[in-house]
Formats: sequence, structure tokens, C-alpha cells
Amino acid sequence: MNSVYLDNAATSFPKAIGVSKSMSNYLDNIGCNVNRGAYSSSFEAENIVFETRELICKLFNFDKEENVVFTKNITESLNVLIKGLIKKGDHVIVSSMEHNAVMRPINSLVKKGVEFSRVQCSTFGELNTSDLIKYIKPNTKAVIMTHASNVCGTILNLEEVGKICKDNNILFIIDSAQTAGFLNVDYKKLNADAIAFTGHKSLLGPQGIGGFILNDRLVDKMSTFIEGGTGSLSEHEIQPNYMPDKFEAGTLNIPGIYGFNASLKYLFKQGIDSIREKELNLLNVFLEKVNNIENIKLIGKSGIKGRTALASIDFREYDNAGISYNLYKDFGIMTRCGLHCAPFAHKTLGTFPDGTVRFSFSHFNTMDEVNYTIDSINKCLKEI
Repeated sequence: MNSVYLDNAATSFPKAIGVSKSMSNYLDNIGCNVNRGAYSSSFEAENIVFETRELICKLFNFDKEENVVFTKNITESLNVLIKGLIKKGDHVIVSSMEHNAVMRPINSLVKKGVEFSRVQCSTFGELNTSDLIKYIKPNTKAVIMTHASNVCGTILNLEEVGKICKDNNILFIIDSAQTAGFLNVDYKKLNADAIAFTGHKSLLGPQGIGGFILNDRLVDKMSTFIEGGTGSLSEHEIQPNYMPDKFEAGTLNIPGIYGFNASLKYLFKQGIDSIREKELNLLNVFLEKVNNIENIKLIGKSGIKGRTALASIDFREYDNAGISYNLYKDFGIMTRCGLHCAPFAHKTLGTFPDGTVRFSFSHFNTMDEVNYTIDSINKCLKEI
């Protein structure tokens, strides 16, 4: 039986060429911590960590390496940003397409006197930016938004959102989980104050490594979320206030950073534009053939314009979870079913509470796999 991995929007697989080798080299030959040792292997690891900060700056068109902060994933990054910035009496604005990595931290702050407004997107997941202006209040502190939906793939017009935030002196925080490595996410064009990222999706790195970039305005406004050892100012029992130490307490995931370093180099060598073109070509064929299958509904936009390389399908007369299970059991096709940790996005799209079956592509997938998947869907439906 074939094995086809189509769950790249959750976690990319396979990883970029060189990731496992780089991580293995660190674990087998280096193994030490950074900022703690005055010996050659520690210096070598420090150089890789700094070089990775430089690569992230290149990725996002960002200029300040010390303002690149490593975390274990984008959920932690968003928690650090949201809970370090938003205080009692503040108001924030989100879209109706947000992941729980944004909504759960915000809802926990509602109990502490924070309020939020949700800008309703269309049934295709599109954001009308003029609607956002209606929700701005005197106490609006930040707009926090996903760059693209992890449910239907629709890309939100965040350049326009960034302009609105800049004109109204509102902070702008971006969740790039679905776009970093797929789009050219330009910090300057987006007028962002912070961009949170994760290594294990389209950046093709290992799990357990992520981070965020932020400008000095945000550094000054944010309180720390975690405090502890940094290897700096160890004579003091308070957290250093300079970057990146202010937000990097404890031992970093250095094996993950080594793997991330390799994946970023791979991305730059292949070219993000080239990777995106191949993924969208695969998606385009998938969408054309899926639209010919009766009794199923494609969720979100009908074509490949303005979307990432994923497709969510509601099998309508069938049980979506059962379809996803049968596709794997009988045909070896790995998908993601359910609500994708974004319940309000599914309410927006009209697929709550049943959810969808999500097919998400990587440039490592092939056209043969796309055709096999379509054939398998048809066979699966006939067998039910």
C-alpha cells in the first residue's frame, strides 16, 4: 500500500534535506550549552545560534538580530507576546479565523479585565479590512491576527491591516504559522511590531523550535513571561532587561536550532517562490479534480489565488472522521480531520461542529500522489 503524507499544515514531513544531519552533528560532536562555557565547542554552538538569528532576519526582512527570540513553538511565542503586552483595561482586535494559540491566551486575559473584538470574515475566510476600523476604540492596544487560515488556507490582507494599525498607533502582532516559508513575509511591508513563527511547518524544521521577532517599542512595553538563568548578569537575581536575554530564560533547544539553521539554508537555496509555485501547482490539480466529485464541498476559495497549499473538504453526507480514517486505513493517505484547533474559523466557514478533512501539500509531494489521492477518495466513497 502507498503512503502519502498530506498533513503538512500541521507538521511538515519530510523535513528539509540536512536537518537531521545537522541535529545529529550537534548531539554527537558538540552537545554543550551556549552562553555558559569558555571553550571551543560552546563558542561554535553560539555561532550557530547567532547565525540562525541572522537567517531569521533575512527570512522576515528584519534588521535586529538581538530582537530574534527563540521559544519552543509559535504557541509559546504568542503567549509570551500576548500575556507580556496586554493588561487590564486593554482592548485587542482579532479576526474570526484565529487559531486557539491566539484565542485561548486572549480569553484567559478576559477574566483579568481585558476585552477583545472579533472582526467577522466572509464564508470564504476573507477579511474586509474596512470592517476592522469600526472596532477601534480609545483603549485598543493591539491587533493580533493570523496571516492565513489553517482551516481553509485563505490569506488575509495583512498589509492593509498593518497600514491601519500604523495610522492609528495600534500595535500589530502577526501569527505566521501558515505563511512563513510559503510566502515572503516582509516585516517592513506588513508594518508589524512582532511576528511569531514556528519551525516545524513550512519552514521545514524540527518540532520544538519557534520564536518571534519584535521591535524595540514592543521590547520596552512587554513584561517577561518566564524568568531564569541566561548565563548573563548572573550576580543579579532579576532578569536582564536587554535582548534577547529578557525573553530567553533557561536552556534553549539547541539541537532544534541546529536543525532550524539547516532548514532555513535549504529554503533559501531552493527559493520560497519556487517552493510555493510547486505546491500551488499540486493544489490546483487537486482542486480541479475534487470539484468533479459529487456530494462533497470544498471549503473556502475555489481557486489557488490568495490561498496556501491546503484544501479542506466537507464530505457532507458522510462522516468526515470516518473518511479520514478510511483514507489512511485502506489507502495510506494521511490527512487531518476535525476542527483544527480553530473552532470560530469553522463557525465562520459553516463547518462547525463537524469540521472538515484537510489535505495540505508540501513541495516534496508529487503529481502521482495527487492523482492517487483523488482516485482513493473516489474509491473510498464508493465503498461506503
